[in-house]
Amino acid sequence: MGGVSDTLGANFMTTKLDKLVNWARRSSLWPMTFGLACCAIEMIGTTMPRHDLARFGMEAFRASPRQSDLMIVAGRVSQKMAPVLRHVYDQMTEPKWVISMGVCASSGGMFNNYALIQGVDQIVPVDVYVPGCPPRPEMLIDGIMLLHDRIIKGDYESMRVAAE
Repeated sequence: MGGVSDTLGANFMTTKLDKLVNWARRSSLWPMTFGLACCAIEMIGTTMPRHDLARFGMEAFRASPRQSDLMIVAGRVSQKMAPVLRHVYDQMTEPKWVISMGVCASSGGMFNNYALIQGVDQIVPVDVYVPGCPPRPEMLIDGIMLLHDRIIKGDYESMRVAAE
């Protein structure tokens, strides 16, 4: 009795369903903008033809959290904006990822005062931190590539710490 390739021909490939789903998720991330300061200009710059996020399956930024699976927080988060950020994050469908773009989003940056959150990871779990003030589009693309590696491995929550 012949094998699968004998029956269906040489143009047949098998894989695990998880690997196929992870490949599809990695290849079609739908980012949502949460640009709060000057880092948002660099984030928008990554979609322009010079850097072209479309080659990674990220055609356009979504305005609705229900249509996105990646939140890029770019800039400083104020105390008033923190509940909004958490509410938008909670509205996103699973699996979902967060990139903290820039030093202000990651640690408060040079703004160490009562009005600003000293790191977005106090509000939502962060998957990738992109350093810089502001980080260049190449740095954001590098952070997205790191996220792609985690998605393709199926590593969704190993590094996350639940924000309270």
